[in-house]
Amino acid sequence: MLNLIQLKVLAAVARHESVTEAAKELHYSQSSVSHHLTRLEAATGVKLIQHVGRGIRLTSEGRLLAIRAGEIVGRVDAAFSELAAQAGLQAGRVRLAANASALSTIVPKAAATLAQAHPGLELILIDRHPVEALQMLRHGEIDVALIFQHADAPLEEEEGFRLVHITDDPIYLISQRPDDSIANHRHSAWIGGCERCQNELITVCRQHGFTPRIASLSDDMVVVQALVAAGKGVTTLPGLALQAHRRPDIHTTELTGFPRQIHAVTYGDPPDPPAIAAVLAALTAATSATSSAISSSLTSKSSTGSPSTKSRRTR
Repeated sequence: MLNLIQLKVLAAVARHESVTEAAKELHYSQSSVSHHLTRLEAATGVKLIQHVGRGIRLTSEGRLLAIRAGEIVGRVDAAFSELAAQAGLQAGRVRLAANASALSTIVPKAAATLAQAHPGLELILIDRHPVEALQMLRHGEIDVALIFQHADAPLEEEEGFRLVHITDDPIYLISQRPDDSIANHRHSAWIGGCERCQNELITVCRQHGFTPRIASLSDDMVVVQALVAAGKGVTTLPGLALQAHRRPDIHTTELTGFPRQIHAVTYGDPPDPPAIAAVLAALTAATSATSSAISSSLTSKSSTGSPSTKSRRTR
């Protein structure tokens, strides 16, 4: 079987056409170089070196193998360099999927932090609902899924997912009234969203003793707020969605005790590769600033903000 060290020796001998010079380059003794060449000839079953006077020259078989040896050694050296660069976060790629409200708040801050600390690390972002993101993670299509879930519906540990808690995202009642209460809307029309978000809404209302009457459906944070402003009903939205887009003519009331839990999810056995670990650290660091922004913008239950011009899905 061919040995990488023997191939490295042959490539060096071919470059210098000298055992002595090859030994100097490799920091080997001349006898060690000759030994590796002899072992390589035994392994291949062909004569690779001819002695000519006081020098040597490669046979045709030796020249052919020396060319391939140079290619093989070069590729191995390149692989080690690439691995060292990635381990040192000078290069690499991480694919991250998250829903729209996280992609427009937490993720940009994390991406900026990551770009400053590790400019050679490429972060690829994909807009996906948590359920779809977890499927992609399981299939190896992404490296990190940034999801929301509730304490009463945790992921199953046996599924192979590993979760890092990033932050809690409070839920708000969205209505036309300042200092409103969910109890005031037992008989109101409600605006629901996707199936998971609608279940969240129903759970919150049932905790207050009633089942909401869902009159409209939209999974778009801009549309939902426009419907509320037009008097077509009330709804709930998470704080991240309100940070991403906030109309000036709606009011928000925090519903305590019903936060979403935001988790960064990876798949497989620990530890995470250095590039993924760096992304997780950046996401964690980004949430402190994001949480402060949400808190300050929604401190007054009837506070207003300027609306976004771009429609994005949420929840």
